[in-house]
Amino acid sequence: MKIRTTVETDLDTIHTLIAEQSLNTVTRKRFDEYLASGAYRYDWSWVAEEDGRIVGLSIWWGMEQSDRPFSIDGLYCVPGADRVAVWTELIRHTLTAFPADAEPPEYHIFLPNGWRDRPDVVAELEPRLTAAAAAGLSERTERLRYEWLPEYGLPAGSSRLRFEPADDEAFVDVFTRVIEGSLDAATARDVARLGAEGAARQDLEIYQSMPGDRSWWRLAYDAAGELVGFALPSANNGGPVVGYLGVLAEHRGNGYSDDLLAEITHLLVETGAERIRADTDLTNKPMAACFERLGYRNHEVRLVLSYPVG
Repeated sequence: MKIRTTVETDLDTIHTLIAEQSLNTVTRKRFDEYLASGAYRYDWSWVAEEDGRIVGLSIWWGMEQSDRPFSIDGLYCVPGADRVAVWTELIRHTLTAFPADAEPPEYHIFLPNGWRDRPDVVAELEPRLTAAAAAGLSERTERLRYEWLPEYGLPAGSSRLRFEPADDEAFVDVFTRVIEGSLDAATARDVARLGAEGAARQDLEIYQSMPGDRSWWRLAYDAAGELVGFALPSANNGGPVVGYLGVLAEHRGNGYSDDLLAEITHLLVETGAERIRADTDLTNKPMAACFERLGYRNHEVRLVLSYPVG
């Protein structure tokens, strides 16, 4: 089996393969639009060939301004081929293209709520899980995806916190402090790899690279002037998102996450957002409860496959 990056002459074959939707998020419209914007690229997609015939395809997504992709958006295989074998080789080969010091790549699979009770979904998911694990992406994190729409009602703004802009080093400091006791699996992986401050600086770089405006970022202070946490509205290729929020360990248990999420929501709405998306780990029950209290609704699940911690 030969693995290579795609080229422009593969476009008709790519269009044919992605017509089979299955659990993939890629559609022809999305592929063509993202190819034009740079979120997909020919050298970010790989094909598997046998006897000169394309039998499999992996499409990776990345930030438009990035020099490498971040996550698999779709896996495809021609009828009759061994899907697990083809996908394992595609993933294994492409993972070797990432430098050792790069942010570790992942595979994101978007699933309907209640997917475990859907035999059709499970049947499509299992070979992808098997292939990803065989290639090294054996860690699984289930994340709940939320969205806010105007008809859900704008939550009341905070009446007990003051929000102020701050410079990058102030955000590195608060990111580092909030990491303590975080329930987020991705944060745990980053801390294991980079340490707390290294993970905080990586977060800073990631959010600076996103389409959201840096001027939106806020530190939050209580009535006594003590720093409580931060609220970071942002945006990605799909539109406005709840980028990042956190409460310092010494202020947890006071419901401040509601204040921070309300501030993010208000700021994004003021800048024209008609839909706001967010997600949190299934195991992060306090954050899930916060989203639900403020009117966000869970509409699907994101299953993240990654390298194991450490």
